[in-house]
Amino acid sequence: MPTHKDAIPQAICGYHLDEKHDWVAELACGHFQHVRHQPPFIQRPWVMTEAGRTSMLGFSLGCIKCFRGEPKDSL
Repeated sequence: MPTHKDAIPQAICGYHLDEKHDWVAELACGHFQHVRHQPPFIQRPWVMTEAGRTSMLGFSLGCIKCFRGEPKDSL
């Protein structure tokens, strides 16, 4: 089973809200990844504001979907 160490770094190039109003990062590879702020387990306070999300554009997140060779996501 792949772990976070297997994830391939991909830049954040945009965001959208899912049906539950959680933020989802759109990665340069075409995959999507939830970016939640759920303290104390997940610390991503930057996702709570537009300025915070904008500041993270270009930042790399590890993409397990790339490692698995999965097709691109779509809205």
